[in-house]
Amino acid sequence: MSRTPDPAPSPGLPQQDEEQRLRELGYRPVLARRMGGFGNFAISFSVISILSGCMTLYLFGMNTGGPAVMLWGWAAVGLFVLCVGLSLAEVTSAYPTSGALYYMADRLGGRRWGWYTGWLNLLGLLGAIAGIDYGAALFIGAFANIQWGFEPTPGKTMLIFTAILLLHAVLNLFGVRLVSVLNSVSVWWHLAGVALIVGALAIFPDHHQSPSFVFTEFVNETGWHNPLYVAAIGLLLAQYTFSGYDASAHLSEETSHASVAASRGIVRAIWVSWVAGFVLLAGLTFAIQDYDATRTTDTRVPPAQIMLDGLGTGGASALLLVVITAQLFCGNAEVAAASRMVFAFSRDGALPGSHLWRKVSDRTQTPVAAVWLSVVVAGVLALPSLYSSTAYNAVTAINVIGITPAYAIPVFLRLRAGDRFRPGPWHLGRWSRPVGWIAVVWVACVTVLFCLPQGSPVTVDTMNYASIALAVVLVLASVWWYVARRSYGTPTTAAYGSDRDQAEFAEGIV
Repeated sequence: MSRTPDPAPSPGLPQQDEEQRLRELGYRPVLARRMGGFGNFAISFSVISILSGCMTLYLFGMNTGGPAVMLWGWAAVGLFVLCVGLSLAEVTSAYPTSGALYYMADRLGGRRWGWYTGWLNLLGLLGAIAGIDYGAALFIGAFANIQWGFEPTPGKTMLIFTAILLLHAVLNLFGVRLVSVLNSVSVWWHLAGVALIVGALAIFPDHHQSPSFVFTEFVNETGWHNPLYVAAIGLLLAQYTFSGYDASAHLSEETSHASVAASRGIVRAIWVSWVAGFVLLAGLTFAIQDYDATRTTDTRVPPAQIMLDGLGTGGASALLLVVITAQLFCGNAEVAAASRMVFAFSRDGALPGSHLWRKVSDRTQTPVAAVWLSVVVAGVLALPSLYSSTAYNAVTAINVIGITPAYAIPVFLRLRAGDRFRPGPWHLGRWSRPVGWIAVVWVACVTVLFCLPQGSPVTVDTMNYASIALAVVLVLASVWWYVARRSYGTPTTAAYGSDRDQAEFAEGIV
C-alpha cells in the first residue's frame, strides 16, 4: 500500500534551509555540504562522460547498425532521456537525499517499491563503475600499443583496470571537496577535449567520408537479419552513455541549495552531453579512413585507429591521453555516486552488514567503507572479461538494465500519486504529466530491448547476460527482503532514521 508522500516545500518560496529540509525528511545531516551548483552539474556530466561512453562503445556501434544508427540513434535517445531527466529532476527537488531514487520510490509507493528500486539502482551504479573503468583500461592498453607495441591481453587489461579502481578509491577518501574540484575540471576537460578531437579530425586527415555515408550508411555485423532489430539493439551505445545523471541526486546531501541545484544539475548534464556527444560521434565517423580495418583494429579500440590513421602516431597518442584523462574523471565521479548510494541504502538497513557500510569518517565526512565496497564489487563484475570477448558489452548492458528502470519508478509513482505529490521548488508545472508518461513508456521499451540477445547465433560468448544479472539481483533482493525487512525502512518521522534513536544513528559516525 502506498503511503502519503512527505510534505514538500511549496513552489515559489524563498530558498529553504537544506539541512532543516533533510531533517524533515527524517535524516540527521552527517555529510559535508561543500558542493556548489556547478559542482553538482559537473558530477552528472562527468559520469555521463561522452568521452567514455561514446568512445568505449564505438566498436559496438560500428557493428550494430553502423554510422546511421549511431548518429540518428544518439539524437533520438537523447530526446527521450531528456524527458526522463526532466521528470526525475522534478521528484529530486521534492526529496533531495543521498538515497535518491529508492527514497523517492519508498515515500511515493511504499517500502517494497523503495526496496526493489534501491537494488536496481545499486546494480546499475556498480555496473557503471566496472564499465567506465574497464573502458579506460582498454584505452590505456591501446595507447601503450601505439607507443611501445604493448599487447593489451585480457589479463594485462584487468591489471590496469584494478589499478584504476584503486586510484579512484583513494581519491574519493579525501572528501567531497576534492571530488567536486575534480568534477569541475572534468567539465572543461570534456568540452575542450571534444573540440580538440573533432577539430583535429576535421583538419588533418587527407580523406573524409561523405555526409551520405555518415548519416545513412547501415552496417550489420551482428548475425541477425532483421534491420529493425539490429537498429534497436544499436541504441545501446547512446542509452549506455546517457546514464548516471542520478549522481546529482545522490550528492544532494553534500550540495548547497540542493532542492534546486540537484534538479538543474540533472537536466543540464543531459542536454550539454546530448549536443557535445552528437558533435563527437559525427567528427569520428567523418574521419574514418577504412571502415573494416578500423572495425577490426589490433588496438581493440576503433577511435584510436581513427586517430592513428588521420593524425599519425604522435597526434593519436596526444588525443588518446585526452580521452583517457576524461575517462578517469568519469570513473572517479561514478565511484562517488555509487558510494553515496551504498551509504544511504545501508543507513536504512537494506544491505548485508549495513552497520559497517553506513559509517562516516569524522575527519573527511566521507563514507569510507562504502567507497571500498563499491570498487571491490565493480572489480568482481568485470572479472568475466578475462574469459569472454563479449563480457564488456554485458557489463555495460548490466548498467543500463539496472539503472534505467530505477529512473522511471519514482516518475511512475509520482504520476500515480497525482495531487498527493507536492513538488519542490523546481518543477515542470503543466508539463509534468505528459513529459512523465513519455519517460515511463520509453524506459519500459528500452528495458525489454536491452534484455534481448545482441548477436546471432546465441552462444556462451554472444549471450546477453544482462537479463540473467537482472533476474539474479531481483531474486536475491526478494530473498534478502524476508531477512532484512524488519531492519529496512526509510524514516517515518523527522527523527534520525527508521525506528532508530539518535544514539543508534550516531553509531554510524567514526
